[in-house]
Amino acid sequence: MEAMAVNPSTSSTAIANHPSENLPSSSSIPRKPSPPLKPLLKVHQFPSHLDAPDISPTARTICEILTRASPQDIESALSSTGISPSPDIVEEVLRFSYHYPSSALKFFRWAMQAQKHTADAWNLMVDLLGKNQLFEAMWDAVRSMKQEGMLSTATFASVFGSYCTVRRSNEAIMSFDVMDRYGVQQDVVAVNSLLSAFCREENQTVKALEFIERIKMKIPPDVDTFIILLGGLEKEGNVLQAVRTFRGMVDGVGWSPKYMGAYDAFLMTLLRGAAVDEAIKFLQVMKGNNCLPGLKFFSNALDILIDQGNSRHAIQLWDIMVGSGLVPKLIMYNSMIGLLCNNDDIDNAFRLLDEMALNGAFPDSLTYNMIFQCLIKNKKVHEVSKFFVEMIKNEWPPTHSNCAMAIAMLFEGYDPETAVEIWNYMIENSIMPLDKSANALLLGLCKLGRLSELGSFADDMLERRVKIYDSTMENLKNAFYKEGRAARDKFDSLSRRWKAR
Repeated sequence: MEAMAVNPSTSSTAIANHPSENLPSSSSIPRKPSPPLKPLLKVHQFPSHLDAPDISPTARTICEILTRASPQDIESALSSTGISPSPDIVEEVLRFSYHYPSSALKFFRWAMQAQKHTADAWNLMVDLLGKNQLFEAMWDAVRSMKQEGMLSTATFASVFGSYCTVRRSNEAIMSFDVMDRYGVQQDVVAVNSLLSAFCREENQTVKALEFIERIKMKIPPDVDTFIILLGGLEKEGNVLQAVRTFRGMVDGVGWSPKYMGAYDAFLMTLLRGAAVDEAIKFLQVMKGNNCLPGLKFFSNALDILIDQGNSRHAIQLWDIMVGSGLVPKLIMYNSMIGLLCNNDDIDNAFRLLDEMALNGAFPDSLTYNMIFQCLIKNKKVHEVSKFFVEMIKNEWPPTHSNCAMAIAMLFEGYDPETAVEIWNYMIENSIMPLDKSANALLLGLCKLGRLSELGSFADDMLERRVKIYDSTMENLKNAFYKEGRAARDKFDSLSRRWKAR
């Protein structure tokens, strides 16, 4: 480094006061353990000209020389091509030369003999050297850029990123501190560039927070500052610090629908961090300030809660969304109804079903079958019978598996008439396969002792080549054989046909 950090100004520039007293307290937010640190150094996947089909022929030729020629022969090999690289070619070559920085530097110097480099080419060279941890050479390039009058915040953003990638946070901060010595203004754009560099790395957002705490009186943060910080905290799952940062954002820049990116990141941090109650409280506050997130946020948030099986909070989130005038799509309704049914919340499942048409999201087969299955699972005999009629009326019949479960449950619930009705519907409308439903029907009739009716159904099933299970036949045999000779003969006849199938 050229110099140690310059002491920051103690200017009393104050952040505008936008009180956050109405925001929920963070005292009840659960603490989440910090994730384990990743390895210190990141393995870079630099782009190669070998993997770039659209690279220009001239740039490809130069890249081939840089990869194959020995270091001492590079300049002569380049000169022998007769190529006078244009600024665009120089930049293109540098973009594909990160794997061989020494050769790239020789090319850069060789090309400079013909014409001055652009600021973009210089920035690429600084980035290339920094990403390869050639920091002395990187600073040599920065000093040369200063002499050429080409330094900018973008140059230092690259320097910040190179240091942060290898966890050299002190050097990144010192680089910021000497910016003004190089004629580049230390403004909020530069601050945000450094924060971005920290937040892109694993578990480094704390460094960003420490830096902004140090510099905020000299350079007040803007909304992008908070978006960057909240994005980093979301990635790391730091709920408590996200709440503090969000409060600072409200106090610093107030409320605005333009800040939705920050709001989304903050709320997602809470949702993923088991602070769902707090997220819902903050949503209510945002709604009161006309800053409620859009449908995309609610869709992503509901996906998280659905993955967690959290129907209690999901329905609260859903009601906020719909109550605010947002119109869910069919896929969102089905996901939500599926969650409610998995949690046996039949009342809310029916409530959502009833409101679907009002919001232009018409139920489909999945919608009806999820609710039908939930009713079956909960042994709601009367409701199953009633809902089956509604499904048929709306031309969304039960699936064959739901039919089988319904028939079995209806016999257990002493509603054989509806069970038979479902079987007849399956036959009339070719709902295949029939095997499970057929066996459920036979076993149900068998338990009720309705052997004559059972025999008729069994005959019809065999004609249709429906598979009757061995275990079912054993149950039928026991039932028929208890009823005397005539019933035994009937079963034996049925059994011969069954064996001959």
